[in-house]
Amino acid sequence: MYTPPAFAEDDAGILAGIMQAARLPILISAGTGGIEATHLPLTWQDAPAPHGRLIGHLARGNPQWRALREGAAAMAVFQAHDFYVSPNWYQTKRETGKVVPTWNYEAVHAYGTVEIIEEAARLHAIVAALTDRHEARQTRPWKVDDAPDDYVASQLKGIVGVVMVIDRLIGKRKLSQNRPEADRRGVVAGLDAAGDAVAADLMRGLEPAADRPAPEPSPRPRG
Repeated sequence: MYTPPAFAEDDAGILAGIMQAARLPILISAGTGGIEATHLPLTWQDAPAPHGRLIGHLARGNPQWRALREGAAAMAVFQAHDFYVSPNWYQTKRETGKVVPTWNYEAVHAYGTVEIIEEAARLHAIVAALTDRHEARQTRPWKVDDAPDDYVASQLKGIVGVVMVIDRLIGKRKLSQNRPEADRRGVVAGLDAAGDAVAADLMRGLEPAADRPAPEPSPRPRG
């Protein structure tokens, strides 16, 4: 991933947050049969490895898992927040007009070796972990064990688990760090006006504390 110094991110906590925020990463592999890619949920776990591990599963009918089992090189691509930046938001536009549109985003590329899991017990654990994570937002979370045992067993026969032990991470946060302060503030204002509070807050998070607007003072009781 092309990562100019201004956009490079190597903070382990931030990288983990981006991977956890990505809704549907892509698992890419390159083996003797060529390049293959699958969109699938992957859960990052802070396992005892250099950068943790990823767990997920592929359909047994998907040929990619066989290439991975044979040792194909693999990477997972995570993209969290992304948003368009209009030149109209820049102070520089009003001063010189020398501006163009761009796109801001956060992304992580994870590299590592992939183990293919076919044992029923380990598959059940992978599916349960993925389900618990995504069902956590529900009022009454569904559990894998809510389904009949024989039905779950039949469904597990149609998938294989994937576990990537991550040995390298490349992180990128392109959030207008290369623009003058006035332009960055203009982007925040433009995002606020557009109703994109998540992106605006993401931009604000990069501002040095001294540059952030001071909070309104709390009213003091009279006495």
